[in-house]
Amino acid sequence: MPSLVDDIQGFTLLELLMTVIIAGILLGLAVPSFSDLIVKYRLITATNDFVTSLNFARSESIKRSQQVVVRKISTQWEGGWQVFVDIDRSTPARQNVMDATDIQLRVYPALPIAFTLRGNSSFLNFIRFQPDGGSSSFGSFVFCDNRDGKNIPQANTAKLITVNAAGRLHLGLDTNKNGIPEKDDGTEIVSCTVSPF
Repeated sequence: MPSLVDDIQGFTLLELLMTVIIAGILLGLAVPSFSDLIVKYRLITATNDFVTSLNFARSESIKRSQQVVVRKISTQWEGGWQVFVDIDRSTPARQNVMDATDIQLRVYPALPIAFTLRGNSSFLNFIRFQPDGGSSSFGSFVFCDNRDGKNIPQANTAKLITVNAAGRLHLGLDTNKNGIPEKDDGTEIVSCTVSPF
């Protein structure tokens, strides 16, 4: 009676070597596209977090019938931001600034190192939502994955968030499909660190 061991066959060294070479080639082709995919989704996730914080502030302003402010907590927005109910607005110095009488709702941490987030002149330091949900002004934010350090939007490395006077947000479209968002007037954003308009 033949033994079970006699029926087991292995791979030859040549077959094993060819398998390793083919796997290496496939891995070499997949890694760059996988890296691009990771970068793209990191930007999408970070943008969604910021949009969620703005929508949260707007809904809280309506729910509480109070002024709710989203304010940067560093020199630039990418350093993090806070959401608070701005209760004491008795003097200009107390408006849109978190102080002891205000109610802090959430604090968001700094973005990853390579990211930039800049508001235009309407939103340099804060955005305020009124009790009816309207925004303190019309404006926009540019969100970039700026790991190349050039401060110029490239394909799939930038997002544009526009806030209208009613407090509604929308993302900039990419009608020409080049991966760079366009402002409402149809022109593309040209910088990651300068106000979009």
